[in-house]
Amino acid sequence: MSLKPRRVDFEPTWQTLLETVRGVITCGRCGMVARATWNDRFSDVYAVCVAYPEPLSDRLYHETKTFLESHVQELHQVVSKTGEELLSSYHHHWQEYSKGSTYLNQLYGYLNSQFIKKQKMSDADLNYGGFVSDPSEQMLEIGELALDIWKRLMIEPLKDNLTSLLLEEVKRDRCSGTVNQAVLHGVINSLVNVEEYKKKCPLKLYEDLFEKPFISETGDYYRQEALKLLDDYNCSEYMEKVIQRLDDENFRSRKFLHPSSYAKVTHECEQRMVADHLLFLHGECKEMVKKEKRKDLSYMYKLMRPIHGGLGVLIQELEGFIRQTGLEAVRDLRGENVPAQFVESMLEVHTKYTELIQNVFSNDQQFVGALDKACAAAINHRTNAKSICRSPELLAKYCDSLLKKSAKGMSETEIDDRLTSSITVFKYLDDKDIYQRFYARMLARRLIYSQSMSMDAEEAMINRLKQACGYEFTNKLHRMFTDMTISTDLNNKFSDFLKKDELDIGVNFSILVLQAGAWPIGQSNLPSFAIPQELEKSVRMVRKWFSILEKSKIM
Repeated sequence: MSLKPRRVDFEPTWQTLLETVRGVITCGRCGMVARATWNDRFSDVYAVCVAYPEPLSDRLYHETKTFLESHVQELHQVVSKTGEELLSSYHHHWQEYSKGSTYLNQLYGYLNSQFIKKQKMSDADLNYGGFVSDPSEQMLEIGELALDIWKRLMIEPLKDNLTSLLLEEVKRDRCSGTVNQAVLHGVINSLVNVEEYKKKCPLKLYEDLFEKPFISETGDYYRQEALKLLDDYNCSEYMEKVIQRLDDENFRSRKFLHPSSYAKVTHECEQRMVADHLLFLHGECKEMVKKEKRKDLSYMYKLMRPIHGGLGVLIQELEGFIRQTGLEAVRDLRGENVPAQFVESMLEVHTKYTELIQNVFSNDQQFVGALDKACAAAINHRTNAKSICRSPELLAKYCDSLLKKSAKGMSETEIDDRLTSSITVFKYLDDKDIYQRFYARMLARRLIYSQSMSMDAEEAMINRLKQACGYEFTNKLHRMFTDMTISTDLNNKFSDFLKKDELDIGVNFSILVLQAGAWPIGQSNLPSFAIPQELEKSVRMVRKWFSILEKSKIM
């Protein structure tokens, strides 16, 4: 094929090209197009576009446009006369035409790239105004032109019939009738396909012609369906039926509609079957929570979650019920081990409803927050405004009982687990400083009187508190713990000093060197204390040794 421009007699060339165009747009129904013929037509399109002395691109474009308009008008006459089979006929011809237009766009590739694209308005022209008074008159690439003609001469004249028949078919599908899924899906998506080349509002035709009427009809259908279900079923059964309807409609959307419609359809169904009946559904929440009907609660959560403000009542009811359960669990505690009863009862409540929230409410943070508020209210409860909350003291005594040597009948692992769990209760305390004072006094007793079950356990508990409240909260506790370690080291050094100098103080003597301010021991009003004569020599020897060892410190 020569690429050099030459004179072209347009009429015979067009007639030859037209025969191929007719075969392409009908996908061979009006005559198969041989490979050699197909290749020759590419040459004809090129020759017309570069014809000498004047290119004939504009004439080729308008002749092709005229043919396509005539062809679609003929198809419209055929489709419009099919009556009840209109959707099937439309779908059949659309499948043929859309496929043919894709091939036609390839055949006219040179015209598209070298002539039409140079004539098309830019996005800036379309948005801000250009030299063409009517943007609809601008040239389109041949594939786009074919789709635009189908929209104008096929869809527009049939739009009322198409919409009506499509809605009827969807309704039939809802009522378990038999529908042709391929036809229904194909016709609906043709409304998208004819404008998908557009950069601005490519779904407008689909939305105006089908989506809006469909959503309106869907709302009407499920409004009536909801009323019928409410008459026939109780709340639990109603919710189960609604979830089934929502799942069915969601599946139906994916069978027939464009993805942009999925959320809109679901929202409309939820509004008609859930939001319109919130008063009824909210009225059932209290009983469901009180009786812990897990299945019903999971249904309620699933239905209420997408509704604006839908979960509020359910969250409030759950919070109130957990708070009341917690208060009842720790009310009127009696017996020898009240601290353990208090802590373990609250942990039991917390564990139970944590599991419920995880399994029923998918660990939704709104429900986790309700659990936290309820537990905090129960733990920090005061019988009246002037009474003192005993929770910090009880928790500190509980930890003390676990860390003392007297904690019998439990393994180290079990004790460690219980101490870890106690932090859950600690986090809910409002008066953490009061807990810290109680804990510090009890720690001091355990350390001074060697009552600690394990120094490792003591250090691990302090680290847990540090992780929960920060370094400042446990600073003094760390210093107390450090003093004991240093004192043990000093006792060993003092014993070595006595052995080295062969000194005998006459008694088994050990010391604790404690930092002022770190220990919960008051510095004022200390009672006078006379050192027994048997210890005077030991004390004097320790002071002398310590002054040599730590010249910068005063004992």
